[in-house]
Amino acid sequence: MAGGTVKYRHLSRNSSARMALLRGLVTQLVQYEHIQTTYAKAKEAQRMAEKLITLAKKNNEPSRRAAQGILYTPNVHLPKLLGELRTRYLPREGGYTRVVRTESKNTYDQGESAILEFVDGPKDSRFMMAAKTLARDRLLGRVSTPLTLKNVQKVTRLRGEDELEKMVRRFMALDTADPDTTPEVESPEAAKMAARESAAVQKMAGDIVPDSVKKAAGESGRSGWWPMGTKR
Repeated sequence: MAGGTVKYRHLSRNSSARMALLRGLVTQLVQYEHIQTTYAKAKEAQRMAEKLITLAKKNNEPSRRAAQGILYTPNVHLPKLLGELRTRYLPREGGYTRVVRTESKNTYDQGESAILEFVDGPKDSRFMMAAKTLARDRLLGRVSTPLTLKNVQKVTRLRGEDELEKMVRRFMALDTADPDTTPEVESPEAAKMAARESAAVQKMAGDIVPDSVKKAAGESGRSGWWPMGTKR
C-alpha cells in the first residue's frame, strides 16, 4: 500500500537539494549562533544541528570526519565547533538548540517564520527576555512573578548570574535614558541650508501676491487712505 507516515519534511526539494539546504543553515548557525528562516526549515535544521553538537562532544576521529562532512567550510568553523561549542555543551545532556516562532518576515508572504539559535549562547533570546523582564520589574518597583523567577533559574543554571545582572543593568539604563534631555547641535551646513530655504520662501511669498493687490496697495498709499484698524 502506497503512502504512510512521513519521517521528515521534504521542503519541496529532492534529496540532494534538501541536504544542501540544511547543511547551509547549520553552517550559518555555527557561525552566527542565531538565524531566522521558515518554521519548517528551522525544525529540520535543528535535528542536524543537534547531531552536529553530539558529534563534537564525542571528539574522536570518526565524529570529526562526520562533522567535517556536514559543515560547508570546516576549515573555518570546525575549530569553533570543537572548542567553544563543545566546551559549552559538555555538561548538558541534550537540547542544545531552540526554535522560537516569530512573525512573518514579509508582509506579502505570511509563511510561518522562526528563529533557530543555540541555547546559552551570546544571542539567546530567552536569556534576553528574562533580563528585560527583571529590568521592568525593578523599574516599576514590583516583585517578580514565580514564572519569571523560574525562567531566571533556568537561564542562569549554566551561564551564571553575573552576565544576567549586566544585561539587566543595560536594559535599565536604556529605559531610563531620556532622549529629550540631549541637546541637539546644529551643524554649520544645516544652518546655511535653513537660511537658503528661508530666503527662498520669502521670495516665493512675494511672487505669489497678485499684481492687482500690489497696485491697489500702492494707490491707497498715495491717496492717504488706509483700512480701518491699521496704522501707517
